Amino acid sequence: MVASPQYLTPKDYLQLEAESPVKHEYIDGEIYAMAGASDVHVTITGNLFALLRSHVRGTGCRVYISDMKARIEGRDRFFYPDVMVTCDPRDQETSGYKRFPKLVVEVLSETTEAFDRGDKFADYQTLESLQEYVLINTRHQRVECFRRHQGGQWVLQFYTRETKTFYLESLDFTGTLAALYEDVASE
Repeated sequence: MVASPQYLTPKDYLQLEAESPVKHEYIDGEIYAMAGASDVHVTITGNLFALLRSHVRGTGCRVYISDMKARIEGRDRFFYPDVMVTCDPRDQETSGYKRFPKLVVEVLSETTEAFDRGDKFADYQTLESLQEYVLINTRHQRVECFRRHQGGQWVLQFYTRETKTFYLESLDFTGTLAALYEDVASE
């Protein structure tokens, strides 16, 4: 990501983003252009979207893929999570971003992994609606689910090829790693 040196208000950012051919994330008034994704990244993201869309159909929940922004008002941020699920009717009030996700998923890449694990996760934790933050590895079949427990403590659960399945508690969804990594070259 490359920063823009000009300060923008959230309103200015949303106007710019609506007209821009390039996606940008927004942090404290600065915008950061996003790079394209690899085949593996896009495949995993698409697989998870398809699995979750089928699972939440008819529940009032909505699944969004990488073109929908998550707004973190308390931290003055807009991010583009790879997959996001919201079940809050207030999120139907805004068409360009969502404020109340219950699940956020980031598919890791070498260039964003440290940010996704560190500062971005810290920002997402300020969302009271967020119940689960999931990181999916692109180099190995590994899913890391961080779940918010009572008292705000985040607990990590790993899923690997050996477990064969993964569980998203926020949606009561069990999936297979085979389906998640379908069409991805093996380790």
